[in-house]
Amino acid sequence: MFKKLFTQIKNEWRSNLWLALEMLIVSVVLWFVVDYFYVTIYNYNLPRGFDTSNCYRIGVAQLTDKSPEYIPNRSDDEILQDRETLLSRIRMRPEVEFVSVSNNSHPYNGSNSGTSIRYDTLYPRNFAVHRNVTPDFVQVFRYEGARGETPAQLAEMLNRGEVLISDNLFMYDGVKGVDIVGKGLYLYGDTSRTYRIGASLNEVQYNDYGGWGDDLTLVTSRDALGYGHEWCVRVKEGYDKDFIKNFMDDADRLYRVGNFYITDVKSFDQIRDNYQRSYTNQIRNFCVGMGFLLLNIFLGLLGTFWFRTQQRVSEIAIRMVNGATRSSIFGRLIGEGLLILTVVTVVAIGFDILISYLELNQWLNGNKYLSWGRTSLCVLISYVLMAIMISVGIAFPAYRAMHIQPTEALHDE
Repeated sequence: MFKKLFTQIKNEWRSNLWLALEMLIVSVVLWFVVDYFYVTIYNYNLPRGFDTSNCYRIGVAQLTDKSPEYIPNRSDDEILQDRETLLSRIRMRPEVEFVSVSNNSHPYNGSNSGTSIRYDTLYPRNFAVHRNVTPDFVQVFRYEGARGETPAQLAEMLNRGEVLISDNLFMYDGVKGVDIVGKGLYLYGDTSRTYRIGASLNEVQYNDYGGWGDDLTLVTSRDALGYGHEWCVRVKEGYDKDFIKNFMDDADRLYRVGNFYITDVKSFDQIRDNYQRSYTNQIRNFCVGMGFLLLNIFLGLLGTFWFRTQQRVSEIAIRMVNGATRSSIFGRLIGEGLLILTVVTVVAIGFDILISYLELNQWLNGNKYLSWGRTSLCVLISYVLMAIMISVGIAFPAYRAMHIQPTEALHDE
């Protein structure tokens, strides 16, 4: 069967050559589209490494000397005491489960802090987000350790002055975070003091659509209460209804401490939507464009093979006159299209690899632009999609042709 198909394809090499070139271009373009959707879906379904359900950010500000209620000449110790008092009052609220203060640390945050990190002679190869927080931060957002440490256990480590690192912090040097737990890091460019690694964290994603850099993380608890500007709370299950309204109703009465006052309360659902709006719009527009391109590819391949099969009605009639069954004719036509597709796909793989090598496709956290598993899967999906398009483009006109009387078909010819 295959020998006959090869012979027929070779004898019709002129028309098949142009068809193969068209399919080659379509295969590479379709692979690029499939790769984009694969990366987008893969990144979106990765574990976040945090949980923002029932979480809120409380806006805290200080009065200026233009306010009649401003208290002048507050010392640093008095300001710190005011912050501690405010934190304590928020923590005592019945609905609040945990409350934290942090600096450039909470999820869906476009502001970042970094610091010098060194383990032995190793440094992170890419930027690591430094999350300086009060210990309860890991309970507010439910961080988990790579060895199964609970948020409560992680908070206790921060209380002891230990630091937390993401498991991938030194991945480019072949060192996993879990392998160096209990050892010391040099931070802030100070080599005279080491900070004990309390635990290795599951990777903390930068947002829902994948990584920013490599999502490297360092979590410390060093004077966060003194200068942190992010006040975040986790509300107990079932107590989040009307939390914002109820909290703001009590803001002036309970949470005016020194020069500090409450400006607003925002749900992390709202923060997430606002932060990711540009990402969401960009991905939605790209998906619409890709979907339109897929539709054109489908219609193009469908039309090409539909027209090609329509041109062979007389050939189908002759084969039926000579005793060929409908199933054998159908199998031959489908087999010819799939055989050309298989040969073209082998050539297209080279172009797919070249595109990945030149980093022209989507960046994927962990394996960058090129990995054999990812490339192979996308090639397979592209092949299956094109096989379906080709089969549909052949099946319908072939089915109609095989139900035309041979004499009528030859007469029309």
